[in-house]
Amino acid sequence: MDVSSRAEACVETPRSLAPAGADPPMVASRFRSRRSVQAVDVVVRRLGGLASLSEREVDLVRRLSGDGEVHAANSVVLAAETEPSGARFIISGWACRYRILPDGRRQVFCFLLPGDGIALGGPRDAGALASVGAVTELQTVDGEAVRRAAANRKEHPGLAQSLYMAVRAEEALLLNQLVRLGRQTAYERAAHLLLELHERLALVGLTQGYSFPLPVTQEVLADILGLSVVHVNRTLQQLKREKLIEVRGGEAKLLAPQVLTALSNYRSRDLAGGKGGEP
Repeated sequence: MDVSSRAEACVETPRSLAPAGADPPMVASRFRSRRSVQAVDVVVRRLGGLASLSEREVDLVRRLSGDGEVHAANSVVLAAETEPSGARFIISGWACRYRILPDGRRQVFCFLLPGDGIALGGPRDAGALASVGAVTELQTVDGEAVRRAAANRKEHPGLAQSLYMAVRAEEALLLNQLVRLGRQTAYERAAHLLLELHERLALVGLTQGYSFPLPVTQEVLADILGLSVVHVNRTLQQLKREKLIEVRGGEAKLLAPQVLTALSNYRSRDLAGGKGGEP
């Protein structure tokens, strides 16, 4: 396969986005289940953590639990340079924003976790700058009702503020990634990313103490940390030997979060969003 063909194949089927053994890519299927009613609470927690929501606004978000889509692990949710069909929220599973180079190498910019939105900017997101791919099986719900409501700040000030702060939080993720790749050692990068993932999952109630799900392969970690798979493995082993983390069975645990915070210069206030600022 020549270089251009290889790149095209990677865009259509990013094989290493999910752990080994995942199902092959498929067209997103639609679902309507009672499970999604409970799952959509992660969106309520995420948006409510960014701004104070009224009961009316919370009810509007919970009504997103009707129709949804299931995206297979490894599938492309939104291809770069294409216009999104509409805003969506992730209610389960992990995705990532990434870009493929002509020779097939991939850079992952950030993970998208339960509660996060995709294409919340509406028409402004036309021609996405990066692709969004499913790392694991992914369930999303239509977020257009929230996006449209947030556009009316007078009627829905909480949602308007929340989506504004969500954009700020995305900027913080990209700044974190820039610092990791630009100035930190492999050891610092891994510690910083694990702290970031724990904080983000804690914000939507998906942690148990300092334990949290980590359903990604070392290959995917290599793509977000800008390292080789071998280097990622060695770095994780070093953190384990020093009794700073545990990683097993798709779960990670921070054994010494204060030490990890100090050695990676992690700033937790960057991602919580807060409830201040103006859109």
